[in-house]
Amino acid sequence: MSVAANAMLYQEPGKVPSIALALLVHLLLLVFLFFGVRWQSRQPEAVMVELWNIPPAPVVEQVVAQPEPPPRPEIKPEPKPVEKTVEPHKPDIALEKKKEVKKEAPKKPEPKLNLDRSKDIRAQLERETAALSQQLDKDRILDQMRREAATAAATADAAYIGKLKGKIKSNIVLPPDIRGNPEAIFDVVQLPTGEIMSVKLRKSSAHTAYDAAVERAILKSSPLPKPDRPEQFQRSLEIKFRPLELK
Repeated sequence: MSVAANAMLYQEPGKVPSIALALLVHLLLLVFLFFGVRWQSRQPEAVMVELWNIPPAPVVEQVVAQPEPPPRPEIKPEPKPVEKTVEPHKPDIALEKKKEVKKEAPKKPEPKLNLDRSKDIRAQLERETAALSQQLDKDRILDQMRREAATAAATADAAYIGKLKGKIKSNIVLPPDIRGNPEAIFDVVQLPTGEIMSVKLRKSSAHTAYDAAVERAILKSSPLPKPDRPEQFQRSLEIKFRPLELK
């Protein structure tokens, strides 16, 4: 120790044990640190392990979340059927009374045949039949008269047409080269006095010279002869001509 330290020890004798204790604690601390650092710096010994097979990885079971079951429907008790009270059938008094009245109604007597009425009907039928028969007879008579009148008119018309054709034929000069008996038809329009207004060939005889000879004869025959009765007069005439009719 230095002189200063010794002087201090001598001056304070109570401080010596405390200083010695502090030095001891520091010495122990240094020893602990020295061995601790040396132990940690020692390398661990290697361990040799021989592997034969790699163990399989542990299978992790997947937990599938299952759906929650639907809530069960509440089963309500079925309502008990209400028993209908069947009312006793009330008899229809009015209908029964009507049935009784119908049953009690007496049958109507069948009408008797009226002989007098039947006689009247029969007589009426006989009168109508007789009248119908008379009417039929009248119709037959009138029809017959109409047919006779038409026949007479046709005969008169034929006679009148024959008179006209007779005058016209007298003026026809036949061509020398005509052959056969061809027919030519002419439409003639005349006045009540018999004068000819127009002549038109309706059907040719296929012989031009003969058609022209007949047309000249018709115009030359104007005025035509008048009918015996005024009602026989015809304004429009259809006259047929054939060459052999002239012989």
